[in-house]
Amino acid sequence: MQKVGLRYATFTGRIICKTGLRIGGSKEELEIGGMDNPIIRDPLSKLPYIPGSSLKGKLRSLLEYKHNRVGLHWDKGQLIQKGGSPCGCGQDECPVCRIFGAHKNMAHNLGPSRLIVRDALLSDKSKKELEPLREGGLEYAEVKTENIINRDKNTAEHPRPMERVPQGTEFDLNLSLRILNGDNEPKMKEYINEAINLIQKDYLGGSGTRGYGWVQIEGDWD
Repeated sequence: MQKVGLRYATFTGRIICKTGLRIGGSKEELEIGGMDNPIIRDPLSKLPYIPGSSLKGKLRSLLEYKHNRVGLHWDKGQLIQKGGSPCGCGQDECPVCRIFGAHKNMAHNLGPSRLIVRDALLSDKSKKELEPLREGGLEYAEVKTENIINRDKNTAEHPRPMERVPQGTEFDLNLSLRILNGDNEPKMKEYINEAINLIQKDYLGGSGTRGYGWVQIEGDWD
């Protein structure tokens, strides 16, 4: 019987916001004059952070698009590609299913998903830099007002304030890669590095086509 081994490789670094970043949160209390579109932040410290789920989902989706794996799943014993769901093919050679897990596929033999993406917490450096914003009533964030342009009048209408993390803000990044016996460690790292490069050409969070969420990622494997 083959012995199952387990070890870890860790990618540590930082995410640097080249433009304002917005990952929406929920507003638990309604206040007169309050922010309707807040960012996600720690409920106790009020510090913004990047959820691991948001980062992992973006890395996965970009890799699926790059390798034409979007919507792959088994139907009546046949592998088909339909819809916009995550890849669930569960094939040995699939770079997505082995690293991120086979979506809704309970019959695969790949074992557990390999990549653990931690919440990216605000760096100590950025905490100090953003602290002065609190004096103005802002919790480590800026407010950007957006409008709709009336095409007939060429005037701005329906202004809406959007909260976002300012340009230059840094978050600590930690990715942990599970490596089991039989895994091709260099190849898995290559795919993850590819996804990291793709996200820097795309965007993170919401409103990316309007300039938000352009990030730079620095770091390396241990």
